[in-house]
Amino acid sequence: MVAGTKRIPGGGGMKPKIVTIGVYGFAPETFFAALQDHGVDLFCDVRQRRGLRGREYSFANSVRLQRRLGEMGLAYIHRKDLAPTPEVRLKQQAADKDSGVKKRARYHLSPAFKEAYEQAVLANFDAAAYLDEVKPAKAVALFCVEREPEACHRSLVADYLARSLGLEVTHILP
Repeated sequence: MVAGTKRIPGGGGMKPKIVTIGVYGFAPETFFAALQDHGVDLFCDVRQRRGLRGREYSFANSVRLQRRLGEMGLAYIHRKDLAPTPEVRLKQQAADKDSGVKKRARYHLSPAFKEAYEQAVLANFDAAAYLDEVKPAKAVALFCVEREPEACHRSLVADYLARSLGLEVTHILP
């Protein structure tokens, strides 16, 4: 088990469904309501840095986020090993600069980022061990900041879990 993780209580041998969610575009009320509406019982933070600048999204800063999730009865784990490395992030930054797109306006990841992420992160990711770690969750939320799932590495993790383990994936949008 990865440091900073915990087993969640409950039972059940079924595979969990995977949802992905970003913070941009959500107000606190609609963000937490979306988690409840999708039956999320385990929140998996896949960010490298767990803080956000500005008041608008301060509810997603790690301490506040974990407090609110705990109040809702949701388990929280941080999987920093699923965050892009600084070298991988540079691939996307270069692609964004070349295309003149700002991070929050991005709608998809570059092929260079995807390839680098798969080699640096997913090649070392054991999907079956992850499934064991998150059992007996019924719905696991993969969380990062970008609004669009296709613009965020969380969609790559979700796709990998879907391909490797046959898990159902839903992307939650504001």
